[in-house]
Amino acid sequence: MGKLHYAGRTVTIDDRVLAHLQIVIVNHLRKGESFTMSWLNALSKGDGRGAFWLSPSIPLEFEFSGSRNPEISRAWLDAREKSWSSSTGLIVLGEDGRVVRCG
Repeated sequence: MGKLHYAGRTVTIDDRVLAHLQIVIVNHLRKGESFTMSWLNALSKGDGRGAFWLSPSIPLEFEFSGSRNPEISRAWLDAREKSWSSSTGLIVLGEDGRVVRCG
């Protein structure tokens, strides 16, 4: 499990999901765009959800538990690209399209 560190908080996310998020997030922050990212909390934290307002002015770190780069799915990236600019923002989804629980 990897970790996303942002604004003094850490969210645990599967390495492969995190790799896809990194590509989408970095592409938009590089352009100076701000947006929300949301997820379902891990059941160990209750059945709630969380969200970040991602902005280029706030430091962000992607920490992967594995040393190998996961295989990247173009279809998965394309689906994330379409969702990030919607009113719901970037939702952390797995390759199967289901919302991913993050710790």
